[in-house]
Amino acid sequence: MGVILVTSRSFSDGDLDLVERAARAGHRILRGPAHHDLDELRSLLHGADAWIAGTGPVTEAHLAAAPKLKVVARYGVGTEAVDLAAARERGIPVTNTPGANADAVADHAVGLMLAALRFVPDGDRRVRAGDWGVRRGRELGAATVGIVGFGRIGQGVARRLSGFGSRVLAADPFFPVELVRAQGAEPVPLDELFRAADVITLHAPGGQRLVDAERLADMRRGTVLVNTARGDLVDEQAVAEALRDGTLAGYAADTLDGDTAAHDSPLLAADLVDRVIVTPHLGAQTTQAVDNMGSLSLDDVIAVLRGAEPAHPVPVPQEMR
Repeated sequence: MGVILVTSRSFSDGDLDLVERAARAGHRILRGPAHHDLDELRSLLHGADAWIAGTGPVTEAHLAAAPKLKVVARYGVGTEAVDLAAARERGIPVTNTPGANADAVADHAVGLMLAALRFVPDGDRRVRAGDWGVRRGRELGAATVGIVGFGRIGQGVARRLSGFGSRVLAADPFFPVELVRAQGAEPVPLDELFRAADVITLHAPGGQRLVDAERLADMRRGTVLVNTARGDLVDEQAVAEALRDGTLAGYAADTLDGDTAAHDSPLLAADLVDRVIVTPHLGAQTTQAVDNMGSLSLDDVIAVLRGAEPAHPVPVPQEMR
């Protein structure tokens, strides 16, 4: 029997009983803390044959504490928190769940666009306070929407926007322009997208700064910025200042830089409450996405433990080799 350490809070929390699926394959699920604190995980890692890891860090020290570990399955898409080079040195394959939550996040991104353009959260707050005054919004179909990053989620956003009639721009240096056009979007350079769009939605990997004071200064006045990707993509202080001076009409995000440690983010200032919408990293939290992520990660783990190749290996970047 193999021991599968799971540190994702939502694993097997959908319609599928993945704990039972693991048991039928001859393995036992062992739960651990989602924050991946090594002191708390050390004893659990010591006996783990596989690790289905959440968004917490997976460092060389974590791997060193797991002498039996044969695979790390990232429950989700992003692997920036995983030391891929250290895993490769130890011969431990790393997998992820590409596309499992793409529809859920694309839905959420469009929902945030609508909420920001039509002042939905602010309207709810004001009605509860007895204020029925109306703020005039804008229609999504009349907007030029720029999609930064045209992977599965970005493409899903483009498909949804086709029903609204929006003009859609897309910037992605790794995606062929003919395929961008085939998905109903216009391929443009990143700087041109930021200058031309009324609504900009970020779907790029973390570890880079895409929105800073310089880029904000080039945007159309009154732009709405949506971020369902990573908090570190934006300079939050610069965004706060752009909201105050009217460069940005709204900021809607599913994350802040630092996630749950971001309680002192400048975007949470009281004077910005009518222009900032933040949700608690729930973009991927649908029953369907939870089932998809859990199934893909568990299937890859079971494959490795029986000596087969996983279906969704994460390649180690050349610079890490």
